[in-house]
Amino acid sequence: MKLYYTPGACSLSPHIALLEAGLPYDLVKVDLRAKKLENGEDFLAVNPKGQVPVLALGSGELVTEGPVIVQMIADQAAAKHLAPARDSKERYKFLEWLNFITTELHKNLGPLFSPVLADDAKAFFKDRAMSKFKYLDGQLAGRDYLMGKEFTVADGYLFTMLMWATDRLGFDLSGLPNLTAYKARVAARPKVKEAMTKEGLLKAA
Repeated sequence: MKLYYTPGACSLSPHIALLEAGLPYDLVKVDLRAKKLENGEDFLAVNPKGQVPVLALGSGELVTEGPVIVQMIADQAAAKHLAPARDSKERYKFLEWLNFITTELHKNLGPLFSPVLADDAKAFFKDRAMSKFKYLDGQLAGRDYLMGKEFTVADGYLFTMLMWATDRLGFDLSGLPNLTAYKARVAARPKVKEAMTKEGLLKAA
């Protein structure tokens, strides 16, 4: 498999998933602003959406959209328990979390990176995202991860959004102790550290 990624973008989520799953893969770096690959080729020829992540399968098929990609990765490494079993009630709760992260966090945080968005609009999106973080803080009380004791690919996605919020967008989450402890817990996982190191977000030990 081949993962098209941009360092620190939402493609960090499937990158973490691939490492946690122990699946072989290659990385292809994308310059999202220029829409170019490192070798100068046109990224839009790969994904006309112009977005990462993209997962290229051995068959040549391309899969886009992060929540779908991480489910596919988890299902290919079922023994790792990175997602609940298909058709189980836990699977539907897991899907609920993936949808919450992509619609309520990802889509509220994304506009905050825009250099042309007005300050009042940014305040609107930041307030909306902060309300979702407060909800998550309550949901994580007494839990190690979103689904309880076991890490799933949904946690890799949420961690990526938390990295955006705190490290790049200046959110102060110090008043949310469950969420800040959760972020530290996920950050300490060896495969998460490995993904971040490979993307140049952490210095190699």
